[in-house]
Amino acid sequence: MAGENVYVGKCFCGAVELTVTGTPVAMGYCHCRSCQHWSAGPINTFTLWQPQAVRVTKGGEHVESFQKTDYSVRKFCDTCGGHLYSEHPLWGVTDVYAPVIPGLDYKPTMHVNYEDTILHVKDGLPKFKDMPSEMGGSGVQLPE
Repeated sequence: MAGENVYVGKCFCGAVELTVTGTPVAMGYCHCRSCQHWSAGPINTFTLWQPQAVRVTKGGEHVESFQKTDYSVRKFCDTCGGHLYSEHPLWGVTDVYAPVIPGLDYKPTMHVNYEDTILHVKDGLPKFKDMPSEMGGSGVQLPE
């Protein structure tokens, strides 16, 4: 692990801390209805990591889970309600929301689930109708 990037993040109140180690598998923006409802915002900023790269290092007793679908197990702090990360068991990755990791150089490469967008973004990045084909989606891209 020497030489690997280690980032420390925390929930809104600081009761829960986590570390992510290494490099994200992918970074981007999600526009799906579930992320919109969960975040109460039009877009969710994701950073996908191998599950073993994500560890809760403080306040694990405050981490609660909510699972609405088979796709995501959402994790949050039971003290402040701050969102922490989502486990995606079907895809084998963990999504740590970019704002939770302040030291990470966030470089998004795509928009996913753009068919559900309520906020159109003109940034030159690919806009996938659902997901890229290598992530199990159709791979269909939509215009900006």
